[in-house]
Amino acid sequence: MAGRFVRASKYRHVFGRGTKKEQCYDNLRISKNAWDTNLIKANPEYISVNWEASGGGAFAVIPINERGRLPEQMPLFRGHTAAVLDTDWSPFNDSLIASASDDGKVFIWKVPEGFTLYTDAEEPADVSPVAKLSGHMRRVGHVLFNPAADHVLASASGDYTVKLWDVEAGTPKLTLAHKDIVQSLSWNAEGSMLVTTSRDKKLRLWDVRQERPAQEVAGHPGAKNSRAVWMGEHDRIATTGFSRMSDRQLGLWDSRNPKEPIGGFQILDSISGVCMPFWDDGTQCLYLAGKGDGNIRYYEYENDKFEYLSEYKSPDPQRGIAFLPKRGINLHDNEVTRCFKTVNDTYIEPVSFIVPRRSEMFQSDIYPPTTGIKPGVSASDWFGGKTALPPKISLESVYEGEAPKEVPADYKPPSAATPVHSPPPTKTEAPKAAPAPAPAAARAPPSSVSNNKASLASQASKFADKEEESSEDETSSFEEVPKPVDRHTATAARQEEKTRGPAITKEPEPPKPTPAPTTAPAKAYSPSSEPTPTASTPAPSASGAAAGLKDYLADIKDTLHHQNQIMSDQSDQIALLMREVSQLKVKLVSSGSSDREKDERIRQLELELEEARS
Repeated sequence: MAGRFVRASKYRHVFGRGTKKEQCYDNLRISKNAWDTNLIKANPEYISVNWEASGGGAFAVIPINERGRLPEQMPLFRGHTAAVLDTDWSPFNDSLIASASDDGKVFIWKVPEGFTLYTDAEEPADVSPVAKLSGHMRRVGHVLFNPAADHVLASASGDYTVKLWDVEAGTPKLTLAHKDIVQSLSWNAEGSMLVTTSRDKKLRLWDVRQERPAQEVAGHPGAKNSRAVWMGEHDRIATTGFSRMSDRQLGLWDSRNPKEPIGGFQILDSISGVCMPFWDDGTQCLYLAGKGDGNIRYYEYENDKFEYLSEYKSPDPQRGIAFLPKRGINLHDNEVTRCFKTVNDTYIEPVSFIVPRRSEMFQSDIYPPTTGIKPGVSASDWFGGKTALPPKISLESVYEGEAPKEVPADYKPPSAATPVHSPPPTKTEAPKAAPAPAPAAARAPPSSVSNNKASLASQASKFADKEEESSEDETSSFEEVPKPVDRHTATAARQEEKTRGPAITKEPEPPKPTPAPTTAPAKAYSPSSEPTPTASTPAPSASGAAAGLKDYLADIKDTLHHQNQIMSDQSDQIALLMREVSQLKVKLVSSGSSDREKDERIRQLELELEEARS
C-alpha cells in the first residue's frame, strides 16, 4: 500500500478564532465610500477607521483595549473637507497617523496623550491635524509610510502620480508619474523599491529615488482592481486580480525579472469581490481576504510556491481589514497574527490566527525576531541615497515581560531556503541549502533585496531608454520554456487555459500526442511554425466557438467598465469646475467692482461651465 506524503510545516494546523460580539468594537459608523481601500488600519495601540461623517471628512481612532459598545458621541479626527479614503500608521511612532482624502489633501495627525473615547463632556472635542501636505491636484486614495526610513510617506492620487513626502519638512521630494489611477502600492523591506498596480493593468516596480520604473510589465488581464504586496525581505511580489473571465487570480513575481508570474496565474475562485493580500514576514505566510465575503485563506511561501494551508470561514462579510504588526500579538496564546475585519459597517471584529500547542514556554521556532520601532535611516539620509533595514527585536524578551532587545538587522528568515521534504532548518542549516544544485526545471531560492540594488538600478536606467532592441532582448532572454514541465494536474491545466484565453489554448490543441511537447522547444524558436496550426484547423470546435464568444463578451464588459471610469473622471472634473466657479463668484461679490461688471463676469463663467459640461 503506497504511503501518503504530507508536507511538513509548523503552520499546517493554524486556525482562525473569531471574537464574540461583546468583545468587538461596536456602535461604529464606518464609511460607505466605494473607493477601493482597506477602510481600517491597526497598530499595537490604536485602530483607525474611515468614518461616515456629514459636512466634511473624518476618521475615528479607537484605543485597542476599549472594546464593547462604544459611546454615541466620540472624538473624531476632523479637518478634511471631503470623505477620508485611507489612513496609515507610522511604523516607528504608534501615535502618528497620516490620512488621505477626496479633497486632494494629505494630513498628518498626532493622537493626544492619554486618548480615550469615554469622556464626561457632552460633546467630546475633535482632534485637529498637526500638518497639512498639499501638492496633489485630485483626490488622494492611498497613503503608505516607508517601512525603513523615518517620516517618509508615499501618497497615490487620481492625478496619476505617487508623491514621496518628507513629513517633517512638509514638502514632496519625489514624484512617480503613472498613466492611469494607482490601485495599490507596497514597499520592500528596506524601503528602496516600490511596487504599484494601476488601472491600465500594468505592474510597475520603481527605484523611487530615480523617479522612473525599473520594470513595467502586464499584470492581471481582468478589468477589476488588482492589488500587490511586497513579500518582506524577499525579491518576490504577490499580486491578486482578475482574469478576463472575472475569476480571481493569485500571482507570484520575481522582482528582478517580472516578465510573467512564476508558474502562471493561480485561479482562486469566481467571487466578484477584490482580494486583499497581506504578507506576514515572520511566518512566511500570505493571507488573502476578499471584499464582500467573510473568508480569509492563507498560504505558506516555500520553494517559490504558495502552499495552501487552510481558510478561516465566517458568515459575516468584510469590506475592510487590517493586520496587526507582529510586536502587538499575544505570544502567550501562540497567536502568530491578528487581523481586524469590519462587519456590516457597524462593528469591527478581531480574528486571531493561532498555532495549536500545549507548551507553556516561548515558541522560538514560530516567533523569529521582528521589526521594532527604530527606523533604519532618517528621512534626510534616505532622500540623500542611504538605505538600511530597521533593527529587529527579539520577541522572547517581550514574552518575558522585559524591554525589547535588539538583534542584528540583517536577520534572514530560515524558511526562505528550506528543502521540500523537511521542516524549516535552523540558522546553521540555511547556508547548506543555498548552494545545493537544483535541476533545470526547478527555481532557485530568492536572494535578499540588498544583494540586488545595483542590478535594479541598472534595470531602471535601461528601462528609461525604451529602445526597440531592449524589448527584443526581453523576449529573446525569456528562458521560461521549462515552466509547463512543472507537475501540473489536469485541473490546473484547464485553469491555465481558461485564464489565458483562446489565443493560447489553440497552441496545445494540434500536438495532441504526448511526444509533441518534447519537440516543442525546437519549434518555439521559429516564428513560422506558429501559423501552421491555425491554418490546419480552419473549422473551430463548438467549445472553441463558445470560448471565443465568452472572450468577446468579456471584452465588451471591459470596454463598458472603462467608459464608466472615464465618465466618473469627467464628472469629478465638472465638480471641480463648479467649485471654482462658486469660489470666483464669492471673490467677485467681495471685490469692489460694479454690479454690471459682476453680472457680466458671472455670465461668462457660467458659459464656460456649460461648455465644460458639453
